[in-house]
Amino acid sequence: MLSVRGLTRVSRSAYARCRWVYSSLGTYGDPPLLEHSSHFRSPVQSSREVLGCRVIYSWVSSAISSVGQQAHIQSSSAVEEQLDPFSLVADELSILANRLRSMVVAEVPKLASAAEYFFKMGVEGKRFRPTVLLLMATALDVQIPRHPADAAIDALSAELRTRQQCIAEITEMIHVASLLHDDVLDDADTRRGIGSLNFVMGNKLAVLAGDFLLSRACVALASLKNTEVVSLLAKVVEHLVTGETMQMTTTSDQRCSMEYYMQKTYYKTASLISNSCKAIALLAGQTAEVSTLAYDYGKNLGLAFQLIDDVLDFTGTSTSLGKGSLSDIRHGIITAPILFAMEEFPELRTVVNEGFDRSANVDRALEYLGKSRGIQRTRELAAKHASLASAAIESFPENNDENVQRSRRALVELTHRVITRTK
Repeated sequence: MLSVRGLTRVSRSAYARCRWVYSSLGTYGDPPLLEHSSHFRSPVQSSREVLGCRVIYSWVSSAISSVGQQAHIQSSSAVEEQLDPFSLVADELSILANRLRSMVVAEVPKLASAAEYFFKMGVEGKRFRPTVLLLMATALDVQIPRHPADAAIDALSAELRTRQQCIAEITEMIHVASLLHDDVLDDADTRRGIGSLNFVMGNKLAVLAGDFLLSRACVALASLKNTEVVSLLAKVVEHLVTGETMQMTTTSDQRCSMEYYMQKTYYKTASLISNSCKAIALLAGQTAEVSTLAYDYGKNLGLAFQLIDDVLDFTGTSTSLGKGSLSDIRHGIITAPILFAMEEFPELRTVVNEGFDRSANVDRALEYLGKSRGIQRTRELAAKHASLASAAIESFPENNDENVQRSRRALVELTHRVITRTK
């Protein structure tokens, strides 16, 4: 019987092969990892070859599946079988939530009320990003040999954890700020099942509240006194602006390009979680290789998350999603399901070019989508990114600590939850 350790080595090899294929595309915002881009003849053809690379991806999935099966066989613990990533960090999330509410207090009551709008009890969401980052911190925990009474080591560990918690807080503030700004740009009226801030308090206050959250995030970031981490998260804010601008100012060809869509998706969604995961690794003193693996996990998890979001915009209900269903297409935003449908039915491009101001065009696009494999192919692409995220975790340095192993399993479990969620 193969050991879990042996399967991990298999997974690492498969992960390296898959990263080679993705690196040839530029990996949605990353610099090329290997100088083999000439192997692919064009960006469009490259996308199709990657999307069709089922053998390599199934190889990764098989390795990951085998690891999961072995872990299940080797443990009869009901806790491990029913691993809940959110419950593992529930206590810390509660501390973070209270700290966030105290961090967004402003001198002007109206601004304070606006800034804390999505940090109040009951509307703070599941705190997906902080959960990922706290789990990543434990998954990369470095065990330092010490004597039982070595208080200095305990103090250093506590300080590191506090700094990593700060990354989670910063990430959440940047995320919420981006939501506030997005809702203004999209003229949204709901968010997380309640009225959006711009709908309740007006566009001006919503923009200022987002700016205020970004300023608070900057102050917290500066307190870490780590220039590499500061640079990483400053780049995230730039990416958020770049992605939103790409969405607003597309040409006809760009709107119909899968490569352009994935680049925009990286900027708008995946950059934040990927660079935050890397920041967690850097603060822990991990090597460049391990920091890159943490980044790759966040990037692929973020891309999978957004791809499923795009599916749910067509298949979910406004109640389950906390926003109006079909909101993207009604705002003229073309996402993966429509792009895949367009490959099967080129005539759909005419409808896309005409725009969706008329409900008849929305209905025509939905008719083409229903006849196509657009939804299915988007789910398949999300699953491939989830597999890459899982493989990155399996490639972490070996560590037999129980808490580390549990957190790594929880990070893999999150990839499954992302692609099977219904809201």
